[in-house]
Amino acid sequence: MELISQVLALEPTSQVLAKEPIVPFAILLVVILVVPILFERLRLPGLVGLLASGVVLGPYGWNLLQTESAMMTLLSNIGLVYLMFVAGLEIDIQQFRRTKNQSLGFGSLSFLVPLVAGTFVGWIFGFDWNSSILIGSLFASHTLLAYPIINRLGVVNNKAITVTIGSTIFTDIAALLVLAVCVAMRSEQFSFERLIMLVSLLTLYSVVVLVGFDWAGKEFFRRSGDDEGNQFLFVLLCVFLAVVGAQFIGVEKIVGAFLAGLAVNETVGEGPVKEKVVFVGSVLFIPIFFVNLGLLINVPAFLQSIDTLQLTFFIIIGLIASKFIAAFLAKLVYRYNWQETLTMWSLSMPQAGATLAATLVGYRAELLDFRVLNSVIVLILITATLGPLMTSRIAVGLTSSAMKEQRTVNPSYQKQEERDNSYTIVVPVYNPQTQQHLIEMAALLARQSNGKIVPLAIATAFARMDAPQLEASVQRSQRLLTKATALSQVLGVEAQPLLRIDDAFAQGISRASREQKASLIVMGWGKRTGFKARLFGNVIDNVLWASHCPVAVTRLVESPKKIQRILVPLENLMTPSLQPVKFAQILADANEAQVTVLNVCERRTSSSKIAWRRSQLSLLISRLALQNPPEIQIIAHENTAQAILQAARLYDLVVLPFIRNRTVPGGLAISDVTTQLAKQLTCSIVMLGEPQRTQAVVIPTEVTSSTTATISEGIV
Repeated sequence: MELISQVLALEPTSQVLAKEPIVPFAILLVVILVVPILFERLRLPGLVGLLASGVVLGPYGWNLLQTESAMMTLLSNIGLVYLMFVAGLEIDIQQFRRTKNQSLGFGSLSFLVPLVAGTFVGWIFGFDWNSSILIGSLFASHTLLAYPIINRLGVVNNKAITVTIGSTIFTDIAALLVLAVCVAMRSEQFSFERLIMLVSLLTLYSVVVLVGFDWAGKEFFRRSGDDEGNQFLFVLLCVFLAVVGAQFIGVEKIVGAFLAGLAVNETVGEGPVKEKVVFVGSVLFIPIFFVNLGLLINVPAFLQSIDTLQLTFFIIIGLIASKFIAAFLAKLVYRYNWQETLTMWSLSMPQAGATLAATLVGYRAELLDFRVLNSVIVLILITATLGPLMTSRIAVGLTSSAMKEQRTVNPSYQKQEERDNSYTIVVPVYNPQTQQHLIEMAALLARQSNGKIVPLAIATAFARMDAPQLEASVQRSQRLLTKATALSQVLGVEAQPLLRIDDAFAQGISRASREQKASLIVMGWGKRTGFKARLFGNVIDNVLWASHCPVAVTRLVESPKKIQRILVPLENLMTPSLQPVKFAQILADANEAQVTVLNVCERRTSSSKIAWRRSQLSLLISRLALQNPPEIQIIAHENTAQAILQAARLYDLVVLPFIRNRTVPGGLAISDVTTQLAKQLTCSIVMLGEPQRTQAVVIPTEVTSSTTATISEGIV
């Protein structure tokens, strides 16, 4: 009886969870791990799943998670800071500098027109001027979610697109400054003196962060060498110091986080440190921020409120219309054609990280109510879908015109193309047992392209250059190079062996390849993985990050000279990577082999849609101007990986793209079919990694850690 009475006296579940922070944290981990995967299988963004999880588990659902708890507040705030930091980290500063005049012009139009439209929407719905201006600032920024699409279509260098990319830095900074002023002015009556003081402090603070952190970062990175752990900690320290400084002068912390991202942008660059910084946020903190945001959403109240539905409609229409007006005014000022104008409109339409973060800050400051919060979430979902879809349809036509314009302006363009076709192939050699197949692969490609190969051996040296270990490493490297040179002579290809002494294997490969102006790096991968490789990456991963040219990571089960049938799967026709097709065709021409380009669609796809996909794929491949166009095959199947595995049984080699997929800034890693294929394919494989390019705030793209762990700790 005593036991029964104790059981009956148990506290409600919600109270127990409130007292035990480990329990809700465990629930969060389950949600972050499982829900995005389930939603992606349903062809829905993982972000939608996280928001939906917050709605279900929050106070308006099962009440398992409380947004007021200390743990949720801390983790959500870190996620908010991380989101804005990554937004600043991903902005293409070089792009802005190249087109700063027109970028500032279009940025001003893209900021002011939506600001006025949003302010008007807020005013007609009864908000005061401070809140109305804040709503207008939510319209003013934009997120370049469609950047991967224009990057794959090869139109990034189009003037209108570079201007749109460069304008992002202006619109984001201006919108955050408006947010900072609106929030700072909420508690007291407006006064000109207070505004001057705030602007002065904000200007001084911005200079200290942008200039001081940039200088300190470059000095620290220069002195710390290749110590990625300390570099990672330094970047985090910069973020939170900037946040503390912002709060000290009375400015919202997301402003400091964004400025910190801009400050260390060039210092971090596109390398392993940036990957680890983004990885930590995208795996844990930013997903928790989205779940916590879902806790605030009251779906029944949203659907039952006519006023909220009307506000949502006006916000969506106001945003889309104002962005179009801004693009049209830019057309009149800078004389863009209609196709460029519509592309600028579609690129500047999507709202994501900055808008969401600013909305939450305004909601917490009681400048915005739940109607605006819910409306902005709907706005983000609609524009994040509509913008990239329009870009994929409109920007396709820019490709040919951009290439034609480049040929017209630069008469040596065609000669440059011919020079680019001549390959210099760097082949890092380490394992004598696999060296022959790597040299044979490089020789076939070089012979077909009238190029040369550079067998590269790295002798690693640390503190002492006179150490016996270094001498032994040099002698071993020389033996490998002698064998590689002999193989090259037998194959009838020019070889220029290179021995390099460097403090790290991956950095040595990347530096030597750039010095040799390599067109391609051919590497091997092994079958071993380890804890260090999973946590800190491996040689191949580091080379992929730092390389200026494509990297072919190979697993060859037989001599490349025996390859007769090559399969190139293309997962997504919206943003295809055509580099593997070009690589496969060069190899096929050398062997007189046949290339098949494979695309897998849903099993229920109609014959007319399959025919359309085939024509689209033919159109994309025709841009490569190949002498022997590959065969195109479309398969309807419910499982992409299984369809490719079944088709690969008839082929000697499968060429796979090795790219990085991300969602919104710092968002979730998208699952990659390449991971499954690399583990299960039994034929030869080439995973072709494209060079890393500085990208603006985008649905950034990333290889999951499981894929890189599938490759090896080192070169084989």
